[in-house]
Amino acid sequence: MKVLFLCSENSARSIMAEALLKHHGKEQFAVYSAGTHPSGIEPKAVKAITHFGLPIDGLSSNSLDDVKEIHFDYVITLCDKAAKECDTSVMGTNCLFWDFPEPRSRMVANPYEKTLQELNERIKMFLLIQEKQKPTPISPTVFFKCLADEVRLKTLLIIAVEQEACVCEIMEALNEKSQPKVSRHLAQLRNTGILSSRKHQQWVFYSLNPTLTSWMKAVITSTVINEPHCIEQELARLNAMGDRPTRIKRCCN
Repeated sequence: MKVLFLCSENSARSIMAEALLKHHGKEQFAVYSAGTHPSGIEPKAVKAITHFGLPIDGLSSNSLDDVKEIHFDYVITLCDKAAKECDTSVMGTNCLFWDFPEPRSRMVANPYEKTLQELNERIKMFLLIQEKQKPTPISPTVFFKCLADEVRLKTLLIIAVEQEACVCEIMEALNEKSQPKVSRHLAQLRNTGILSSRKHQQWVFYSLNPTLTSWMKAVITSTVINEPHCIEQELARLNAMGDRPTRIKRCCN
């Protein structure tokens, strides 16, 4: 799972958050930090990190240009200025807004150590939530039951070709007039963990869950390759569809 901590200067808060998640995440996360206007690492932040007992190897002040080609599972902003630039500057599935005050402007004793302690508590809560949200592995029985329905099977094949699709696009492709019916099937595929979703404005886009096991992905893609006629008409209707929702990458879900 890729996580980006984003702040204005990438000098203290995001650097400390990166060090903390690398420590607590136990290599389960690829952790990055960047700034909208990076200014170099604040020595007082380095002192707080080392005093906390964390390594500083690999920490650096980075620009958004350094990470703009990476798609993140979570983009976590740590100040209001970075939050305002989140939508257009980085790509991600989820965007969390954590507003921590700038340490150098805090009127408390040891402001950098205090900020690091507060970040530490928030990150431990984040990890606890992630642990509770871990999906139940999809059993072969559940997987093949989902594929046994024609609407769900064709929906998966269409999404495999298109990479992602919304409800209205699936309705058009399947020539299905009932939105509740299509939404119900999409919800079932998402609830079982076969599909994942992201929201952009009023649209919810569905795609194959990136955590889907390789053999399950192979079943879906090999069906598309070996039985293209199965969704030939559906893809033709979809390609002829006008006013398809635009896909602008956003970090917010």
